[in-house]
Amino acid sequence: MTNAQGTFIQLWALSSFTSSLQDRFAPNSVCFGCGPKNAQGLRIKSNPEESHVVSSWVPGPQHVAFSGFLSGGIISTLLDCHCNWTAAYALMEKSVARSPPATVTSELRVKFLEPTPLKPLLLRASPTEVAEHRVTVAGTLEVDGRATASATGVFVAVREGHPAFHRWE
Repeated sequence: MTNAQGTFIQLWALSSFTSSLQDRFAPNSVCFGCGPKNAQGLRIKSNPEESHVVSSWVPGPQHVAFSGFLSGGIISTLLDCHCNWTAAYALMEKSVARSPPATVTSELRVKFLEPTPLKPLLLRASPTEVAEHRVTVAGTLEVDGRATASATGVFVAVREGHPAFHRWE
């Protein structure tokens, strides 16, 4: 849920809980991009912060596309997973639920603004439109305070019977 200024109202943050959305709501997820249980994955950690969701992540040499620069596939995966969690969190807050619905990517457009060096990076995403079961999210990947990639995506909550319905359990 957001207040009149568009700032997330973090109901669960008022408790002693301090872990990421993934660790809190999907500790057994094996998703390559964000699953805490995928030892070979990227394992991003997304955290609500005021009007957006953020994640810091450090690439390794195995994520390279060419000498010293991050792969576009890895960039796309980072933005996809992070924006998906932003959407799930927005739906959870809108419905004042105790946990987010399982969401999947319906559309994703990634713009590569400039080569992304293998340095610590920041993912930042915000919902731009929240409907009953659908969220549009805008996100950026930043290095040294400069956006090197951006994404716009549409994410939908899935219903019982969809293969991803229990994905975060």
